[in-house]
Amino acid sequence: MTPERAILAISLFAAFADGANDDREREHIRRFAETLGEQAPDLPRLYQDVLFKRLTLEQAVQALDELGQRQYAYEMAVCVCDADGRQSEAERHFLSRLKSLLGLEGDAGTRQMENQADTLADLDQYVPPPAQAGSGAAAAGVAAAAGAVVAAQPNVPEAELDKSILNYSILNGALELLPQSWASVAIIPLQIKMVYRIGKAYGHELDQGHIKEFLATVGVGLTSQYLEQFGRKLLGGLLGKVGGKTVGRIGQAATGMAFSFATTYALGQIAKRYYAGGRQMSTAMLQQSFQNLLGPAKEMQTRYLPQIRERAATLDAGQIMAMVKGA
Repeated sequence: MTPERAILAISLFAAFADGANDDREREHIRRFAETLGEQAPDLPRLYQDVLFKRLTLEQAVQALDELGQRQYAYEMAVCVCDADGRQSEAERHFLSRLKSLLGLEGDAGTRQMENQADTLADLDQYVPPPAQAGSGAAAAGVAAAAGAVVAAQPNVPEAELDKSILNYSILNGALELLPQSWASVAIIPLQIKMVYRIGKAYGHELDQGHIKEFLATVGVGLTSQYLEQFGRKLLGGLLGKVGGKTVGRIGQAATGMAFSFATTYALGQIAKRYYAGGRQMSTAMLQQSFQNLLGPAKEMQTRYLPQIRERAATLDAGQIMAMVKGA
C-alpha cells in the first residue's frame, strides 16, 4: 500500500469512526470513491475494505514510514472527524488510538493543529440559537426554526446577496490553496454562515441543525465534502510529496479549488431560491437544481482565478479564525 492510499484509508476510518453516518453521508462517500475510479483504480475497493473491515487501522499505519507521513495522516483524520462539528466520544477514542499507533503523543505540532482544527469545528458558534418561545419576534423565531414559513422581508437585496455568495465562493476556493490542511475545515462553517444569512434575508431564522440538514439534502454532506476535497488533492498529485509534510503551492491545487468554489456558489444560489420560495422545493428538485448549478459554477471559477489566488496570498490563521467566528 502506498503512503497516499494509507492516508486515505485512515481518513475513511475516521469518517466511519462514530458509526453515526447516515445513509446519505455513506452514499456521498461511496460516489466520491467511484468518481475517482480512473484516477485511482483501487479506491472503490479501498472504500469497501475499510467499510467491511477487511483492512485494519494497524495495517494502514504500518505503510507510513516517515514522520511527515504519520503527521499528515493524523492531521487528515482530525479534520475528517471535525468536519461535522464537535467530536463524539467514539471519534475522540479513535483519534487517541490513532495518535498512539502513529507515535505522535508528544508531538507539539500535532497538539497545535488539533487546537486549530477543533476551534474551527465548533459548529454551534456559527449560527445563533433559535429565539425562546414567547410573544412577538421571539415566537416568530421559534416557528421559523421549527419549519414554519415566515413572510419574506420586502426589498430583499438580491444584488448584495449575489455579491456575498461570490465572496464566500472566492474565499472558500482560496482556502484550498493554503499550506495548512486544517484551513479546509473552515469551508463548511463558512458555508453554514452563508446559508444562515441568506435565510435571514428572506425572513427565516435558522438554527445550525436545519442548515446541516439542508446541506445534506441538496447533496453537500459535511464529512464527505471534506473527504472529497482532501482525496481529490491527494490522489491527483496536487499535494506533491506526502512524506515531507508537503502540501500544494498557490496556483497548484486547481482541482480542490474549483470544487470548493463551485460547491459554495451553487449552494448559495440554491439557498436563495429555496428560502425566497418559502421552503417549498421538494428534495428531488433541490438536488437536481443544485447539480444543474454546479457545471456553470465550475466554469465561473476560471474567470475568478486571479481573485482566488490574490485572496489566498493574503490569508493567515488569525484571519481565518476571525472570519469563521465573526457575526
